[in-house]
Amino acid sequence: MTPRLVFDSHALLTFFQGEGGARAVERWLRLAQRKRWPKYLCAINLGEIIYTTKRRFGDERKVAVLAHIQRLNVVILPASDELIFQAAEYKAEYSMSYADCFVLACAVQHDAAIVTGDPDFQKVDHLAKIHWI
Repeated sequence: MTPRLVFDSHALLTFFQGEGGARAVERWLRLAQRKRWPKYLCAINLGEIIYTTKRRFGDERKVAVLAHIQRLNVVILPASDELIFQAAEYKAEYSMSYADCFVLACAVQHDAAIVTGDPDFQKVDHLAKIHWI
């Protein structure tokens, strides 16, 4: 089976802002590109990236980040009813942000590993494989 990766907003924001862990994210992106592995981002987490980037850096940088995501050929997964219900179940069971629950739900639904540096995912590493940055 072809490996699949779901990127959380923490990982991609780290990459776009050049913070600690950015090189690890870049390695995962390059590996996935080279091996033609699917790269996913939930629409909810894209929203996090948009508002965080706009708040910190303004509209121009926000547009540049969105264009970069498109160039990376990251598939944006919609927040279907099924995904919303599954994320809500995870939120009820685990102490993590609702947005992180969408990452988890996407990973489980698409049999994908999660690329993140967010320690909250330690709580659910029995549900999905985690690639730490």
